[in-house]
Amino acid sequence: MAILLHSLFPLHPPNLKPQNLKRYKSLSPLEPSAALKVPTFRRDVVLRTASLCFVSFVFQNPLLESLADPSKSPKPARLAIANTNSWFQYFGDGFSIRVPPQFIDFTEPEDYSAGLSLYGDKAKPKTFAARFASPDGSEVVSVVIRPSNSLKITFLEAKDISELGSLKEAARIFVPGAATIFSARTIKVKEEEGFRNYYLYEFGRDEERIALVAAVNRGRVFIAGAAAPESKWKEDELKLRSAAISLTVL
Repeated sequence: MAILLHSLFPLHPPNLKPQNLKRYKSLSPLEPSAALKVPTFRRDVVLRTASLCFVSFVFQNPLLESLADPSKSPKPARLAIANTNSWFQYFGDGFSIRVPPQFIDFTEPEDYSAGLSLYGDKAKPKTFAARFASPDGSEVVSVVIRPSNSLKITFLEAKDISELGSLKEAARIFVPGAATIFSARTIKVKEEEGFRNYYLYEFGRDEERIALVAAVNRGRVFIAGAAAPESKWKEDELKLRSAAISLTVL
């Protein structure tokens, strides 16, 4: 399962045509999109408290390369992130994410004819709920959505990612077995009904680096991944990690 998720965040240039490029370029960071014109109380609360994720971090000891016993791991350093308030905020199906400047929208357009088959065929789910790439295609920020029971067998509707396991246990779901994990943290974000847990993993595999953030809401798992070649990670680490961490479930 982790290998399947990992394959959803490839580093090669996206082969999709930028269908929404014109729309994307026309939006300034401060210009509200259509999705922003219908605010709800829940969304307002989430947006007001989203910034708290940067001051409300509850750091667990990092999972080192061997996923060592957290009690024996050194206390992690403060997480370096950028201020993304001026970045374009993309609203998708139940989530929002901040997009780094210059990144191009490669999100698959909605197929409104899907699911209208006379034979009652189910509509094929989109591979990506959102996908953006740097101008040269070498860096990618993607969001995928999966039912929680497809990642862990359960008859209950998961409401928080902690229900998929601890930070260490969930690594088996989100991180490929052959990957080297450089850090893993739990982020707690205050919301209207309490706190929501987000899991952050940073790992490397096959000359690439990925920052992955996952959260659960109403039985769905939201996974944001920011990927770059190892050779470019040091230069753009702050930007890519910040994009992944900006994931907010609504």
